[in-house]
Amino acid sequence: MLFDAPTLDERELAVCAQLDSLRAALRYQVADERRWSGMLRRVAGARAIQGSNSIEGLHVTLDDAVAAVGGGDPLDAAPHVWPAIQGYRDALTFILQLADDPSFIYDASLLKSLHFMMTKDDMRSGPGRWRSGHVYVRDERTQELVYEGPDALEVPNLVAELVAELREPDDTQPAVVRAAMAHLNLVMIHPYRDGNGRMARALQSLVLACAGVLAPAFASIEEYLGQNTEAYYAVLGEVGGGSWQPCRDARPWVRFAMTAHFRQIQTLRRRADEAERRWELLEREARARGLPERSIPGLFDAAQGFRIRNAVYRELAEVSQVVAGRDLQLLAGAGLLEARGQRRGRYYVASEKLTGLEASIHRDRTPIPDPFEA
Repeated sequence: MLFDAPTLDERELAVCAQLDSLRAALRYQVADERRWSGMLRRVAGARAIQGSNSIEGLHVTLDDAVAAVGGGDPLDAAPHVWPAIQGYRDALTFILQLADDPSFIYDASLLKSLHFMMTKDDMRSGPGRWRSGHVYVRDERTQELVYEGPDALEVPNLVAELVAELREPDDTQPAVVRAAMAHLNLVMIHPYRDGNGRMARALQSLVLACAGVLAPAFASIEEYLGQNTEAYYAVLGEVGGGSWQPCRDARPWVRFAMTAHFRQIQTLRRRADEAERRWELLEREARARGLPERSIPGLFDAAQGFRIRNAVYRELAEVSQVVAGRDLQLLAGAGLLEARGQRRGRYYVASEKLTGLEASIHRDRTPIPDPFEA
């Protein structure tokens, strides 16, 4: 027996309808023909990696999360953290490959494979294997025992039940609910010795990606969960009740997930609006200063607070190392970037002029409401 999705009430159905409308609007905003959409998608993927891993105490800067997405080297990440970030990136990349594969099918081996990718840097976590003993979850702050998973002997059958449920087509259940329930059931089964939270969040993203609700990078709520970890743990604790009790009401969790999607999509829509304005302002600035058009992507990233290295710039501008070096010096000379560090450690950051331009874009921001309180 697994946790069952609640029958949605009128308010929940209305929020699902709102989510459909917001997704349609966002899909139009981030259409591929827009020159900045690929950059927005890249950062959205990086924020998902950063958010999900931060919940587990694996912290990286957004610069390093973006580097992980692009297969680059980190600037700040601790040596013991970086392999875990790369592993999570590999798992999400695999999910992207599966999302539109017509022959894709859920199975237990897939869940083991994703877990192996995520945790292979630490063999003590039993990468790709079900746990063999009891598992307890403690509050890291208080050391209080907050959850005990089902007996290890039950794990294979419970996972098989979850996989069978995911294989069954269900047009009556919104994708956001189906994905949230997959997340809830996997994290409550707690089938692994470690990495259960990351796996549950990745499974939720996989279910959403396979449903085709949005480009996978824009469908995830992992960034939101990373920013609201205390509330995330609280609702899982409320629904879980301290031990494996699948008869408990999952409604609080489903509503939390809907709220997360509502706020995440609104955030992404705002970022898309700001990206369009940022690109237009930078085009105008580049023309006024006689700067090459290829410099706009680098300025676009710098304006948001990213550190621009030669390797990053040449990937964005699609130029050689020599041309990238010249362009970066030109942009610094134009007063838009400022150099930091020496030789191989050199990178560039936004100048006061560029940060002022960015600040002008953010002036119209307003708080995003709770859809169940509106």
